[in-house]
Amino acid sequence: MGKFVVRQTSTGFKFDLKAGNGEVIATSEVYTTKAACLNGIESVKNNCVGEVEDLTAAEVVTVKHPKFELYEDKAGEFRFRLKAKNGEVIAVSEGYKAKKSCENGIESVKKNAPEAEIEEIEG
Repeated sequence: MGKFVVRQTSTGFKFDLKAGNGEVIATSEVYTTKAACLNGIESVKNNCVGEVEDLTAAEVVTVKHPKFELYEDKAGEFRFRLKAKNGEVIAVSEGYKAKKSCENGIESVKKNAPEAEIEEIEG
């Protein structure tokens, strides 16, 4: 089962969503407060049911928020970002060499986020 790991950074708080094997599948922005970070986690849990908008497809089919946007970065790697109902980016992925791996990452968020527990790391 996945889990959200909350940690303090030098400028605030952020979370990582980790799969059962410990791999990070999505990361948040840095929030100014822990409460805002925890709200971000709730937003991921509530919005991870969205469809995928594949920005790498020959014909991009636009889907409504909430949604996952799958795109190719400047380095040629595939990434996704999860957008909430209001269009805000609430979680992003690492870069994947293969598009299929990125799609698997999206499926992993959909599977792990809704029931994921929250673990807070001190320091």
